[in-house]
Amino acid sequence: MYHRVTDKPGGTDDRTPAQFRAELERLASENYVPITAAEYVSGKIDIPAGTHPVVLTFDDSSPSQLTLDAMGTPQPNTAVGILLDVSKKHPGFRPVATFYVIRDMFGKFTPEERAQVLGWLRDNGFDIGNHTRDHLNLLGKSEKEVTEQIAAGQKLISDLDKKVQVHTLALPYGNQPRDKQWALHGSANGVRYDYQGVFLAGYTPAPSPFTKEFNPVGIPRIRSMDKKGDCVKFCSTAWLDELKAHPDERYTSDGNPTTVAFPKFKAPFVAKTFTTNALPY
Repeated sequence: MYHRVTDKPGGTDDRTPAQFRAELERLASENYVPITAAEYVSGKIDIPAGTHPVVLTFDDSSPSQLTLDAMGTPQPNTAVGILLDVSKKHPGFRPVATFYVIRDMFGKFTPEERAQVLGWLRDNGFDIGNHTRDHLNLLGKSEKEVTEQIAAGQKLISDLDKKVQVHTLALPYGNQPRDKQWALHGSANGVRYDYQGVFLAGYTPAPSPFTKEFNPVGIPRIRSMDKKGDCVKFCSTAWLDELKAHPDERYTSDGNPTTVAFPKFKAPFVAKTFTTNALPY
C-alpha cells in the first residue's frame, strides 16, 4: 500500500523515489511479479511458474503517483515512471498496479485532464479502483452515508471514462462500515456498485484467493515502510524478510492460470468455488 512518492515525505505513508525504487528492485530480485487487484480478487493469476504475485496499490490519486508530460509520457520520478523503468531492467516484472482514486484526481481539475490520466492508465494495463469520492471515514456512518460516498466515487470514475471497469474498493483509513456488505454492494442516487473485493489498510499479507480464508469484504494490505516504530513487524520490509525466511508461506505460481496446485494435505482449505480447478499433488 503506497500513497505519495515524494522527495520530501510528509508522514509515515510517504516514500521517497529512491525508497520506492529500492523496494521494487527487491521485489523483482526475489521473483515477485505484479498483478492487479482485479486479477487477484478474481483468481486470474497468470504469472510464470515459480514466481510470486504482488499487488501494488496506490491510494488518494496523488500527482506524485502519475503526472504526464506534454507528450503524454509519465514523469520519470513519479511512481508510474519508476515502475516502468524497473520493469525495463527486469522484463519479467510486469508494470501494472491498482490506483484507488478520489475527487483529488492526480492534481487535475478539468474533466478533460482527469479523463486523460484515467485513459492513460486504462490503455496501459493499469487497474483503477474506488476510494470513495471524498475520502470520508465510513466508520459508524449510516447505510445512506456509506452508499452515497461509494456510489459517488463510482460515478466520478464512470463519468470520466465509461470504459473503466471498477472491480474493487479501498476503504478510507481502512475503516469498515457497520455492515461490511455495504462496501461490497449497494446503490445511491441512481448509481449501483457491485465489487469483488474491499481492501483494508494493514497489516498482513493477503491470503490466496483460492482458500476459505479469503474474505472479499476485508482484504488486508501491507504498508510500505522500513523496519522501525510500529513497522518493525507489520510493514513491507518486515514482511518481505519474513516471507524470504519462510518461502513455503508465499503463494507460488504453478505457471497455469487455470489450475490451483497444492499439497494434498491442504485440500480442506480450498474454497469450494475453486475445487474444479484443484490440482493436488
